[in-house]
Amino acid sequence: MSTARLFLKETLRRPAEVVAIAPSSQAVARKMTRGLETVEGPVVEIGPGTGSFTQVILARGVAPSRLTLLETNENFCRILRERFPGVRVLNRPAQDIRKIGLTDVGAVISGVPVLARPQIQREVVGRAMDIMAPGGWFSQITYSPRAPISAAMQAELGVTASYRGMVWANLPPAHVFAFHRIQH
Repeated sequence: MSTARLFLKETLRRPAEVVAIAPSSQAVARKMTRGLETVEGPVVEIGPGTGSFTQVILARGVAPSRLTLLETNENFCRILRERFPGVRVLNRPAQDIRKIGLTDVGAVISGVPVLARPQIQREVVGRAMDIMAPGGWFSQITYSPRAPISAAMQAELGVTASYRGMVWANLPPAHVFAFHRIQH
């Protein structure tokens, strides 16, 4: 089964779990992963779906052995394992990021929706920052032109947002933000 057909099937079967209306475009994947060429240490992708970002992460030179994917959909996990040999694929929610045994993570690439969901922001972004290497970053896709995490929540989590830009070549058009730990 093609990844597009699997994506559509899983979207119809589990609409609360698969919240995107289409796989992310290569243009968004390039914007989300910009800078991975210089990242050291483990890289984690959360909510990889069928692997749009995964493919570009690997193309940016991240060795499969450095990449861990956290995906809750079993069918997506199966196809990810087939498409990306050597990549660690875990059938676990993004909230488990602290429990997977990684430290000094260089980057997290997130397709998990966090906009207007403070509990998810704490459980995903907050926990990711706990295992992040100094200088590491968390890249997030959103469909809003504003940072998907409010200024108050950024202060609570000790992070700051930088806008990476808008990508029109996506359905729907997407915005990309990166979050970094505030350096004291």
